[in-house]
Amino acid sequence: MRAARYYGKEDVRIEHDVPAPPEQLMEGQVRVQPAFVGICGTDLHEYFAGPNFSPVTPHPVTKEKLPITIGHEFSGTILSLGPKPPRHLRPGMKVAVRPSIYCSACPACAVGAENACPSGGFVGLSGGGGGMSDQVVLPAEACHPLPPNVGLDVGALVEPLAVAWHAVDASPIAEYTADKPPNCLVLGGGPIGLAVCQVLLARGAKKIIMSEVSVKRQQFARQLGATHVMDPRQFDIVAATQQLCDGAGPDIVFDCAGVPQSIETACRAVRARGSVVNVAIWEKKVPFDPNWLVFREAKYSAVLGYNDKDYKGVIEALKEGKMKPEAMITARIALDDLVEQGYGVLSGEKEKHVKVLIDMSIGA
Repeated sequence: MRAARYYGKEDVRIEHDVPAPPEQLMEGQVRVQPAFVGICGTDLHEYFAGPNFSPVTPHPVTKEKLPITIGHEFSGTILSLGPKPPRHLRPGMKVAVRPSIYCSACPACAVGAENACPSGGFVGLSGGGGGMSDQVVLPAEACHPLPPNVGLDVGALVEPLAVAWHAVDASPIAEYTADKPPNCLVLGGGPIGLAVCQVLLARGAKKIIMSEVSVKRQQFARQLGATHVMDPRQFDIVAATQQLCDGAGPDIVFDCAGVPQSIETACRAVRARGSVVNVAIWEKKVPFDPNWLVFREAKYSAVLGYNDKDYKGVIEALKEGKMKPEAMITARIALDDLVEQGYGVLSGEKEKHVKVLIDMSIGA
């Protein structure tokens, strides 16, 4: 079968003779034909500077190491199921795939924090197959049925939207009401920051302020739910957001940028007893002054990835039309064009794109 195989830094090969998964499935397994696969920042880091996340020695759960099949943001169609399949899954069903890998035995997994499992990983980054292939065998719990009104292309966006849903769910947004919705600030208009805008809109936020330098991404932010968009090079974000929020500052700040300026801005902008949620993955250490929070008696929390409930929340919101993320899809390309039109375009023209999808039907 076809598959994109990652061998190491700047070495991804589209191979056409990769062995397909075994025909005989075990109980609890599902065979899926991937339809659309998103390229995310982690994929770019792996390609241009890796391997970082992908295993160079056998992964503790999958037992695989490089080369591995890649693609972790994907949707597809169920081809077959193993013995005693779950009643909610059947052949021909469209699904979004939650690619979480975890050990199920550690203290993190024991408290339902499998996203923080020290032996964890992702299908398409840590072995276990990947979305950039003609077939992949997955655990049944990884497959989330898509409603009839949600296409397979949007289904590939469920993974990044689930990251955003998890972040918003970790905030105190549930404490607010329709009569008193929260004022929110999102720092960074990349794919996850834009997904946070979509989720905030679905969760009832009325004032969503986006801080982003890219003009094109500012436009995407307006399309995807931001009510106010500001360039931090032109505005004092702390002063401007206080003015927009009746002098108090935002109730909740989401740091999706992960740079020294953003952590300081987040902590200095948030209102007294407000909340800062860190969504970003940090590449290096940064200066941090706890007094930014102490003098506001503000809370700072961090989130990682997603859980099963986040997938369910996203899919239900899509079903109800509370999120309309189609504008996040800025290109569809063939698997054979992954390196040139995928990685190359996203590294050189990333401001013009939010989500580039691999359409697995092209050239199949």
